[in-house]
Amino acid sequence: MAMAPKMPVETGPGPSTVTERPEASPPPAKPQRPPGTLGLWLRDLVFSALASVLIITFLYQPVRVEGTSMLPRLEDRDRLFINKFVYHMEPISRGDIVVFRYPRDEEKSYIKRVIGLPGDRLRIVQGQVWINGQPIAEPYVPEEYRDDRSYAEITIPPDHYFMMGDHRSISSDSREFGPVARDLIYGKAVFVYWPARDAGVVR
Repeated sequence: MAMAPKMPVETGPGPSTVTERPEASPPPAKPQRPPGTLGLWLRDLVFSALASVLIITFLYQPVRVEGTSMLPRLEDRDRLFINKFVYHMEPISRGDIVVFRYPRDEEKSYIKRVIGLPGDRLRIVQGQVWINGQPIAEPYVPEEYRDDRSYAEITIPPDHYFMMGDHRSISSDSREFGPVARDLIYGKAVFVYWPARDAGVVR
């Protein structure tokens, strides 16, 4: 049986007409993934993971605060990053919050604020800190956290730092265990990351 050639038939209101439609274009081809793309992606992923490990290992370390001697900025159980490399690039400065090994038991770590630098003459008169004969302003210590303790004048030895907690009335610090040797200081507090309500740069 003969087969009529297949053509689209269009019927209008007038005489029937036959119109040939152009054949439909084939669907566009999907873009081909360049060879080796998966390998490059895996390489970048591994590189990023290694870079993160190196940064955490050599530059930053997460730590957890235990205790309330650094209130109001740092609360008990706050989690923060410390920079372990920064003091290879710049000197320790007054006002920095640092982490160091407790001089009387180096298995423990303390976090305090640097108040006195090597060579400073430091004394405390009823809670007011004097450095080299001048009272210093300490806006990070709220009035309700101050105390009236005094401390006889000392000259801080070379490569040592005088540390104090911001919550002066409860802090165990250099007023009790003396200036801290430089080689016991291993990081600067830089950023609280948990809990979210406390997150931010440490100052």
